[in-house]
Amino acid sequence: MGEKLNLVEALNKALKEKMDEYDEMVVLGEDVGVDGGVFRVTDGLYEKYGEERVFDTPLDETGIIGSSVGIASAGARPVAEIQFSGFIPQGFHQLKQHVSRMRTRTRGEMNLPMVVRAPYGGGIRALEHHSESQEAIYSRMGGLKVVIPSNPQNAYSLLKEAIDDPDPVLFLEPKKIYRSFKEEVEEKEFDIGDARIAKEGEDVTVVSWGAMFHETRKAVEAFEDHHGESSIELIDLQTINPLDEEEVLESVEKTGRLVVVAEEPKFAGISSEIAALTVEEEILDLKAPVKRVTGFDVPYPLYRLENYYMPSEKRISKALTEVLEF
Repeated sequence: MGEKLNLVEALNKALKEKMDEYDEMVVLGEDVGVDGGVFRVTDGLYEKYGEERVFDTPLDETGIIGSSVGIASAGARPVAEIQFSGFIPQGFHQLKQHVSRMRTRTRGEMNLPMVVRAPYGGGIRALEHHSESQEAIYSRMGGLKVVIPSNPQNAYSLLKEAIDDPDPVLFLEPKKIYRSFKEEVEEKEFDIGDARIAKEGEDVTVVSWGAMFHETRKAVEAFEDHHGESSIELIDLQTINPLDEEEVLESVEKTGRLVVVAEEPKFAGISSEIAALTVEEEILDLKAPVKRVTGFDVPYPLYRLENYYMPSEKRISKALTEVLEF
């Protein structure tokens, strides 16, 4: 049996275990040292491992990611924190022009075993630039893996896997569920690139990830309670790039219906990719059009409108009704 942890505690546990394993691992970012991170994910690391392995940086996302490129290319394993994902764009060119391309640029002679962590998504009534859900932008970079956990267990397992990975990983942490619940966390493998079937079903496939996975699960459970004849399969994507196409397509082939639920904007998102993939590969098995329940194509609103922006049980239930009654 494992110990009961929330998502913050699970991430902290993974960092400590990997710092014990890798003497060359360092943690850097704004306030990650003395203060233990703005959400306390790095709490206690500075005291345990010292200022040479856990160090605060200036408010400079370009410098944080760029320094990590140098550290990783020298043979160490940096885990860099960007305080909020809405500030990754300040270091975007480092991710696009250097981090994601290094193995290709050097014809395989150099890899970057580095992780960039960032709290992402809404739901905590934050300020402007603190709630963005732009994972699709980073998923378009060949050479950069993008992981979004949905619970303490897969956060713990996937962060350890990301640190072990010889190539760079962007690890986006849904801050809406940082401390919202605890669960047993134990040694368990979740490979980067593998989705998780959280609930089996026969009539509809529902795909989600991150904090929206929990909203989706609540909606699915409520829908089945009111429609006892419906059987819904629920998939937690876990990794955005690489996408577990096989798991999704096998499920849709079985159910013939697909609903994708995501916090991101609808246009040109991961939900669009999943919908297009399904139509390309499973058009003859589909019994209804694919439905997407997402955020809207506007800047992420301030907190008074936050709950209207994010997918709700009502919107998810409406999509399930439409695909089942088509």
